Amino acid sequence: MSAMSGKEAPWQAYAALLIGLVILGFSPVLVRAAGAPGVVVGIYRVGIGALVLTIPFLQQLRAGVRIPRHLFWASALAGVLFGLDVAAWTSGIVISGATIPTLLANTAPLWVGLGAWLLFKEQLTLRFWLGLGLALLGAALVLGLRLGGSIPLDQGALLGVLAGVFYGGYFLATQRARAELPLIPFFWVSAVFSTLTMLVIMLVLGHSLTGYNPPTYLNFLVQGVVIQAGGWLLISYAQGHVPASLVAPTLLGQPVITALLAGPLLGEVLRRNHLLGGAAVLAGVLLVHTSRRSRKEKVIPAT
Repeated sequence: MSAMSGKEAPWQAYAALLIGLVILGFSPVLVRAAGAPGVVVGIYRVGIGALVLTIPFLQQLRAGVRIPRHLFWASALAGVLFGLDVAAWTSGIVISGATIPTLLANTAPLWVGLGAWLLFKEQLTLRFWLGLGLALLGAALVLGLRLGGSIPLDQGALLGVLAGVFYGGYFLATQRARAELPLIPFFWVSAVFSTLTMLVIMLVLGHSLTGYNPPTYLNFLVQGVVIQAGGWLLISYAQGHVPASLVAPTLLGQPVITALLAGPLLGEVLRRNHLLGGAAVLAGVLLVHTSRRSRKEKVIPAT
């Protein structure tokens, strides 16, 4: 996306960012309310989103955009990782509620930083390591770890952590592919492979794509059209005009919005360790972002 031209009002990009953020905040609530296995919800959400973007994708191909083989497979790898992320995240929400898995899935920047350090030999600052430590401490509080005592790990929260790891891998793969490939072709190819990945997981788990009631199918449609295509496109638009150093911390507000919605809509109650741990995770991830904001990276919206 090109930088904002002088004729375009900056408030439009900020409005798109905020509206997109609010839309993404509803996503975990819809997953929880769908009444279907998490991986099935993910298949419909990503698959319908890809279907909605098929016409823009074909228009770009007709306009002359081509996808070289190495970029196609880089996009496919990103799609597989995103599919694993969505499958773990949505399953965690079905098990443990909307708030905690969403919070822990947003630790992806920590795993991106560690991946960049290990794979790309990126130099990380003291602020990064402080942020990492703070976020991991917060995650431990959320998971209910007790020093010197029992370890009552919550399966949904653990799936949230796993989703964050997969999403971090998606971010790294995307960084490589998006350096040369336009946004719509990349996302369409990755979405198709995400859907295929989740279909395989669904078959292994023995779930079905059919047999749900009409409100559940309506839920799937809303997620695909509004959340995946609508919210994602709004944030992608904002990314072309708002600095990544501002977009990334703003997206950390998604778990907060989800927590505020999950209370009245789903009746979820957060305990003290969730509140303290969640605040520590958000603060730690924010430190990580600010330690790496000088790098010219694309920011990929949360799941």
